[in-house]
Amino acid sequence: MRRLILFLLVGLAAGCSPVNREELEKEVLNKDPEFETVLDKHRELSNRIQTYERELALRRSTVEKSIMQLRKDLADTAASVRVKTAEVKARMDPDRKRLELALAKAGEELKTKRAQRASLGVQIAQLKKATQGAAGVGEQERARQEAKMEEMLKDAKRLDSEMASLKEHVRLLKIKLLLIKL
Repeated sequence: MRRLILFLLVGLAAGCSPVNREELEKEVLNKDPEFETVLDKHRELSNRIQTYERELALRRSTVEKSIMQLRKDLADTAASVRVKTAEVKARMDPDRKRLELALAKAGEELKTKRAQRASLGVQIAQLKKATQGAAGVGEQERARQEAKMEEMLKDAKRLDSEMASLKEHVRLLKIKLLLIKL
């Protein structure tokens, strides 16, 4: 019996013309009727394997459809979130623009104050130099120069105070912008 099956398998593998399975089963069963149980078991297992493969194919199809649907849902959700995010960010634009304008104005004002302070510093230095170099100047002229110097120093102190205040204001505006940045 084994020789016959081996012969048939070798013949099939060697490329013989196709053989009818039913004829082969009849031939084998005529010579070995007990082989029927093996063939039945083979049919049962083969059917079970086919069932498993169909279940897998069905499950694969279901999962792939789910994946496609989930990808579509994800794309739709992402688009929706982008729109909503843009709308929310747009609500912050007036505050952001107001702070940016205030920062630009404060920056320009600080720049102006720095230029004024630098100019005043140059004038103070020139006046000190002129005061030290003028030995033959009268009391009245000296008092006038000292009064002018005191006024200039007072102005310098005021400008320094204003610049410090403006620097703090600019710093605060920058922090505010940073905090509302989305």
